[in-house]
Amino acid sequence: MSLFSGPWTRRRVITAVFAGLGALGGLSLVGAHALYPSDRTPEGAYYRVVIAVNRGDAARFFAYLETPAQHACYTIRDYRRRARERVLAAYPEPERSERASKHVEEATAADGSDVFALYARRLGFVDRLRKDLSGVARVEVSGERATVETARGTRYPFRRRPENGIWGLTLFTAVLEAEAERAARDFALIDRAASDYERARRAGE
Repeated sequence: MSLFSGPWTRRRVITAVFAGLGALGGLSLVGAHALYPSDRTPEGAYYRVVIAVNRGDAARFFAYLETPAQHACYTIRDYRRRARERVLAAYPEPERSERASKHVEEATAADGSDVFALYARRLGFVDRLRKDLSGVARVEVSGERATVETARGTRYPFRRRPENGIWGLTLFTAVLEAEAERAARDFALIDRAASDYERARRAGE
C-alpha cells in the first residue's frame, strides 16, 4: 500500500512528522519541511507557524501574520521612533532621559518582525500557541478567509494576504492594531509637548 493511500493521507503523515519532532525535542525539521504544503494554502501557513513556535522564534512567523497585523508592527516601530527623536531633540532634562528610555525597544527595532517578537514575548503569544501544536484536522475556506482546526479542536483564523497570496494568521491583529493606535496617540502628545518646549526655549533666548 502506498504511504499516501488508504488511511495514510498526506495530512496524517505531516502530523506524524510533527509528533516525532516533538518527541525528539525539535532537533531536526528536514522531514517536516519536505512535506510542507504550500504557504499559499491555510494548512501550509499553519505548519510554518508551528515550526516557528517549536523553535520559540516568533519573528520567524511574522510572514504568516495577516497584512494589517504586519502593518501595525511597522506603525508601532515608526511612531515610537519618531516620538523618541522628538523627546531627545526638544525635551529638557531630567524628563528627556526618563521619556527616551520608554519604549526604546520598539523605537530601535530594525524591522516589523522584531516588534512582533517583542510583543509576542511580552504578551505570551508563543506560549499561547504552544498549548496546541497538534496536526490539522480540517480546513474551512470561505473566500479570503479560512479556519484551520487542529486535531485537538482548536480553531485558528487566517486571511489571504492580497499582495502575495500567503495565508496570514489573524489571531493577534486586534492587539497589535490597538498598540499601534496607542503609539500614535502617544506620539501626538509628545510632539505637542516638544513644540511647547521649543517655543519656550526660543522665547527665552
